[in-house]
Amino acid sequence: VQLQASGGGLVQAGSSLRLSCVGSGRTFSTDGMAWFRRAPGKGREFVASINWNGGSQYYADSAKGRFTISRDNDKNTLYLEMSNLKPEDTAVYYCAASQRTGWSRTMASEYEYWGQGTLVTVSS
Repeated sequence: VQLQASGGGLVQAGSSLRLSCVGSGRTFSTDGMAWFRRAPGKGREFVASINWNGGSQYYADSAKGRFTISRDNDKNTLYLEMSNLKPEDTAVYYCAASQRTGWSRTMASEYEYWGQGTLVTVSS
């Protein structure tokens, strides 16, 4: 069972990126899922979460209005659309899945499965 995150890169401030997280080994269609990030020298931070059918999303204040979390259960894939990126968004972004609950959760401890991370670097 694996989550594979991709889509990171080096972009300029104000740009957009779309991160993807593909699940393999089992279906994640009933899992609550989320994105977290870890900036250089800082701890892991919640970014956004989504419930099992995509009907409910929750965002950190830093992501509201700029980021959109979505999922395609047919493709076993989670997305994070990021726009108007800022240098402070520079971080390794991790996707996560909770088989225990299909609901949208904000605590990292709620998630059992983690992707390997994809690096987003935003230059000023």
